[in-house]
Amino acid sequence: MAVLVTGGAGYIGSHMALEFADNGESVVVVDNLSTGLKRLVPQGAHFVEGDIGDDDVLRRVFSEFDIEAVLHFAGSIVVPESVADPLGYYLNNTVKSRALIAAAVAHGVERFIFSSTAAVYGIPDRVPVAETAPLQPISPYGASKMMTERMLADAAAAHPLRYCALRYFNVAGADAASRSGQASPKATHLIKVAGEVVTGQRTHLDVFGTDYPTPDGTCVRDYIHVTDLVRAHWHALQYLRGGGENAVLNCGYGRGYSVLEVIETIKRVSGVDFEVRYAGRRAGDPAELVAETRLINELFPWQPQFQDLELIVEHALNWERKLLAHKQAA
Repeated sequence: MAVLVTGGAGYIGSHMALEFADNGESVVVVDNLSTGLKRLVPQGAHFVEGDIGDDDVLRRVFSEFDIEAVLHFAGSIVVPESVADPLGYYLNNTVKSRALIAAAVAHGVERFIFSSTAAVYGIPDRVPVAETAPLQPISPYGASKMMTERMLADAAAAHPLRYCALRYFNVAGADAASRSGQASPKATHLIKVAGEVVTGQRTHLDVFGTDYPTPDGTCVRDYIHVTDLVRAHWHALQYLRGGGENAVLNCGYGRGYSVLEVIETIKRVSGVDFEVRYAGRRAGDPAELVAETRLINELFPWQPQFQDLELIVEHALNWERKLLAHKQAA
């Protein structure tokens, strides 16, 4: 039996593949390498280059391997880009997810874990935001993920399929041993971009919006280490293997940091006092997103190990330096 990890050559997916490999699981990775890197796929994993929207690829994967669970990470994730290209996001995140769910149902797969997002909440009425909060996404990215959650719920009601949808808050950091990290050349995540500034790959860091209704006027986010995040997925799979019912769960620490607080932490950890420039708000950015984490802690024996912003930053910077060395040696 094997687990299928879509997008397993990307940032979060490659960490998930590492977690499974570290635990002796048989792993199959499908990735079209549009943003992922094949070298991030761990040794021992079966790699298939292909698109999850391609029925022939899905048919081959499900026929060739004895897939017992799907962990779905493939998709597009940049909020402002989704505002500019909504149809592209509905294609990548919704239409192609529908093809994957259909293939899983057709081949009798009974466990499905979906990489969702706190963007489904839009601008929440209260913070911390609980899973029961209204779903009112303000970007096509959030809406595309919300639609996939709905498809999963409907498919699970009609077929012997059980699922967990994990709503991520702000994922950051890298593998502690720097085996993987965020490698997209067009990344917009604050800590990733700051790491490129610290290592001299960018001249400055832009802050988008200083007039939000927050203590210092910049956006507040709940940053979760990528390794803690994928371990939440590991527990989700054990939960489903043990007969657990469908679940929708927040993945965060329940603690928010403003953009300026994160910048100060990065400067302190790196020892680099880089230039910061201020610009207007970006489309689709709520002022504050912090997770209510009671439910995930009730359902899973999940004990975060990297719940410290300085450690998240340290691991991210270590990875950025390794990535830069690799580029320079190429």
